[in-house]
Amino acid sequence: MRRITRIATVGIASAALALSATACGSDSSSSAGSDDKGGKAAIAYDIGGRGDQSFNDAAYAGLEKAEKELDIQGTEQEPSEGEGDPDKVQRLTALARAGNNPVIGVGFAYAPAIAEVAPKFPKTTFGLIDDTSKTGPNIANLVFNEEQGSYLAGVAAAKVTKSKTVGFIGGVETPLIKKFEAGFVQGVKDTDKNVNVKVQYLTQPPDFGGFSKPDLGKAAAQGQLDAGADVVYAAAGLAGAGSIEATAKAKKWAIGVDSDQYNQKGLAAYKDQILTSVTKNVSGAVFNLIKSVQDGKPQTGEIRYGLQDDGVALAKSNPAFTAMTDVVAAIDKAKADIIAGTIKVKTAP
Repeated sequence: MRRITRIATVGIASAALALSATACGSDSSSSAGSDDKGGKAAIAYDIGGRGDQSFNDAAYAGLEKAEKELDIQGTEQEPSEGEGDPDKVQRLTALARAGNNPVIGVGFAYAPAIAEVAPKFPKTTFGLIDDTSKTGPNIANLVFNEEQGSYLAGVAAAKVTKSKTVGFIGGVETPLIKKFEAGFVQGVKDTDKNVNVKVQYLTQPPDFGGFSKPDLGKAAAQGQLDAGADVVYAAAGLAGAGSIEATAKAKKWAIGVDSDQYNQKGLAAYKDQILTSVTKNVSGAVFNLIKSVQDGKPQTGEIRYGLQDDGVALAKSNPAFTAMTDVVAAIDKAKADIIAGTIKVKTAP
């Protein structure tokens, strides 16, 4: 696998997080698919890049699986700090010109760039994760019902809190992250209306640094803990790792996001306090798109993943969590009710 690193590396708050991000984010190559038999595919990472233990790492897992199982040659490209749409246009154009198909933009920030580049390469499929605002005959919009998984996290938080106060931290206040907030708050309140939910966003657009700065996540979590929260759910990319660190050190419960963060090596020191994670099958979406192109039937249009197909889910990796049989039973019932349509989950607060 060919990897092109970011121009300006994002800073990491603590030594532990710096070590994990460096280990995950160093230059790497792979011989899988290097003979180019299965074609070429590329992913362009969102803010924070590979090593975020969350969203971008999930996308990488899908590309890595495609290399191994589909014999494709994979290429990754990192973002640069503070970049704009012209940088993304240049990146996607170079990837398409190099013969990669599909070219996948990891995150809604790629929407304007994909809308500009895709018409110029009509035979190339472009994947756009987490956005449906830009469409086209060769664009696959890979989207998820994040609010559904977040509802289940809310049920879990309301069931395990002892202080009757829980927290939600959003990386950047965008419509996407507000879906996480909406589902979580609804899940909490439907389970126990007396539980207080503290909500905080790290940055506001156009400042997207809230997805890349663990120190901001750590400080926000500490503030919520000081205010009595004993469960903190962060949907904040790399910044969420800082939230997990602070929450775990306080011996309170953290809820992870996108990837099953209990199993992320970079967060191993804190895993015992990671109650669960709201997972998005980004890896499966990336793999499925690559396979569809290889099969000659490229996906296009909106490809939506939800609870019904495990496109979103609540991880059950922590034995301490699965031992809470009453909590798990409440979550399983809520999941069934959402799938059946008995529970309608809000997509905005």
